[in-house]
Formats: sequence, structure tokens, C-alpha cells
Amino acid sequence: MSVIPRSFYKHTKTLYYLRKFYSQNDFAKFKNVLNTAKQVVVLTGAGISAESGVPTFREPEGLWRKLEASILYNPVTFREDPGLVWEYYHYIRELVLKAQPNAGHIAVAQYERRHAAKKLVTVLTQNVDGLHARAGTRNFIELHGNMFKTRCTKCNEVLVNTDSPICPALAGTGSPTSDKLVSDIKEKDLPHCQKPDCGGLLRPHIIWFGEVLETSVVEKADIVMSECNVCLVVGTSSIVYPAAAFPTVMAAGGSIIAEFNIEPSPASPKFDFYFQGPSATTLPQALSD
Repeated sequence: MSVIPRSFYKHTKTLYYLRKFYSQNDFAKFKNVLNTAKQVVVLTGAGISAESGVPTFREPEGLWRKLEASILYNPVTFREDPGLVWEYYHYIRELVLKAQPNAGHIAVAQYERRHAAKKLVTVLTQNVDGLHARAGTRNFIELHGNMFKTRCTKCNEVLVNTDSPICPALAGTGSPTSDKLVSDIKEKDLPHCQKPDCGGLLRPHIIWFGEVLETSVVEKADIVMSECNVCLVVGTSSIVYPAAAFPTVMAAGGSIIAEFNIEPSPASPKFDFYFQGPSATTLPQALSD
């Protein structure tokens, strides 16, 4: 005799049985599942922002000055050459300021707004570009931080900063085609804390390689995942942890998982639905009423 998992009691019987019988790549069936959900999670990665022109810097052709993401998103590199890291972030900040949320971002925001009275829709995003907020999403958790926030390396104060450029010394810098792999910018000319009693060097408020997610962010994400009925996995390769494990965690808790990607990810076979194509096309279809 089989043991009924505890997760069964957290979700409706309808969701439990639909998971057994629904096939992949069927918008109508997915919408039926989504309609029954009370708690919806949208887990997004670099792919959705790439459709707005934001480079991922994970593919060979996406390198910045021949430097891999693991070098640029690294606290060691920042300690050794903060000017180089700030040049990169100046370039990407300026690019993102010109970018616009695409139809995928907008579809998620509109779905949240239309169903605010009956469903809790939460965006868990690995992206640091703020495009979900600009699209109108209200309930979101930025797992890896935000490039338009700074954190003081001395007093740890976090502030929103959308200045363009963020400091005069960075104006005109950051070209991805330059051959320079070190920066000429002196540390004293980089962004610094404006507190009279501090003056510490500022860094982007972003989680880098080797760093852990903030405890408060993890706690919020855990609550959302534990209560999730349906999760949409959008534009993520499912290889960057800890976020790569989130769909598995939610599936183990009884959630229906639907992936929206241009190409299948390593985790695709484990999911209940897979919708191939640009999320700017598939999300509006899946989230329309």
C-alpha cells in the first residue's frame, strides 16, 4: 500500500491528478491547471532579459573583453581591480537603462494584476536588471540583487542608484571591444559612500560567484516555494545553483512545473510542460485568459 505524500494535503486534488495525466506542450491544458492554482511562482533567468537585448555573457560570443562571467562576477576581481569591475557594470547599466521590458515581462505583470484578488503571483528572478519591476510586477524577489543598487563595502548600507553615469570617472568607459584587461581608474575616483563618517568604496549590490544569497531573501523564497501550486520556469538554463534546484524542490512539494525556453534545458524531461520558443511569444499565450 503506497503512502500519500504530505504535499498532497497542501494542494487541491485537482492539481494532484492533473499532474498525472497532462501532456507537454499544450497551452489549453496548462491554462486549465493554472486556473485552479492559488499560488503561482514565475522563476526567471537571463533568457527573458536577453529578449530585451540584455546580453547574458554566458555564451562564447557574449564575453566582455574576452573575460568570462566568473571573472567579472567575482569579489576577488573587485578587490584586485575595482575599476575594471565598475567599468563592466557601467557598460551593462547603461545598456539596461536603454532596454525595455518585453512582452514576456509584461504578460507576467498583467497576469499578476488581473488575478490579484484570487491568486498570489510571485516572481523569483535571477536577473539583476530590474525589468520585471519596470514592466509593472509588484510582487517579486530578486535572488541575486539589483545592478541599480549599491552596497557599501565598509558600512554595508544598500541604496538605489540609477545615476548615469554612476560617477564621472566612468563616463565613456566600459567598451566591450577594448583590449584593456585592467582599469586605469583610481579607486578614489570610483563610487563611494556619501555618509560623512564612512566614505567606503561602493560595489554593485549583486551576489557574485562564491557568495551566498542573503538570509532574508532565502527565507522569503522558501515560503513562496513551499506554498506554490504552479511554477513557470522561464529563460533559465537550470544549471546555476541554488536557483537551479528550486523547480525540483517545488515539484517534490506537489507543484506543477512548466518550462518556457528557446531550447530544452537539462531539467526539461522532469517537468510537466515544456513550451519552446521566445518567452515574449509563449508567455502571452500561456497567461492570456
